[in-house]
Amino acid sequence: MEPNPNCFSNEEITVTYNPKCCKNVGFCAAQLSNVFRTTVIPWIDLDGASSDAIIAQIKKCPSGALTYYVNKKEVA
Repeated sequence: MEPNPNCFSNEEITVTYNPKCCKNVGFCAAQLSNVFRTTVIPWIDLDGASSDAIIAQIKKCPSGALTYYVNKKEVA
């Protein structure tokens, strides 16, 4: 299976981006530019802010192009 270029993960969350839904309003890049970068590829860097800050910003996405889910932690 090929990796999804619009899927970004860290240890805590996975963020997905659906470019077909994006309205290019720019809230994500304007309000959390350390994560949602317009001039660098990959354009989403989950190391740029806390997972809580990223989730809060994703919830502001007016088009629903950005979504997230919390990664399951493995039980030892």
